[in-house]
Amino acid sequence: MKAILAFALLFSFCLRADDAPTEPARLKQLDAYWAEVSRAVGAGDFAAYEATCHPEGVLVAGSKKTSSPLADALKRWKKEFDATKSGEMKASVEFKFSQRLGDATTAHETGMFLYSAVGPDGKETHEYIHFEGLLVKRDGRWKILMEYQKSKGTQAEFEAL
Repeated sequence: MKAILAFALLFSFCLRADDAPTEPARLKQLDAYWAEVSRAVGAGDFAAYEATCHPEGVLVAGSKKTSSPLADALKRWKKEFDATKSGEMKASVEFKFSQRLGDATTAHETGMFLYSAVGPDGKETHEYIHFEGLLVKRDGRWKILMEYQKSKGTQAEFEAL
């Protein structure tokens, strides 16, 4: 009887292990997540961008030494999404990573992003930001739970990643 119970437990553990994505598959899923974030920013697709965020998400701004609900930041950022969608401005974001940790349902991503924008006046801005993202996978979808914009960076640092 004990042997049957031990076999059943081992078998169910093996089934669960097979359900977990391999590391390359997990990174492919996360790459698709970041590609969707980039696409949403470039298209001014606020609803799609908001869908990449966990409803309880937190934004940490290292340079300002503040922490606030990501929902509050989304409210502030919406006007830029609307301006991008209408063609009034152009925006893009690109991500590069120095460390990617996680398992089947969690991810801690460290790296930099480059946010570029061209305003209605034609003025270009390029912001290189060191960041960390903490993501969770729920119902088959990755969502950012914490975005920590640590500090400003440089083009050289970004290119070195």
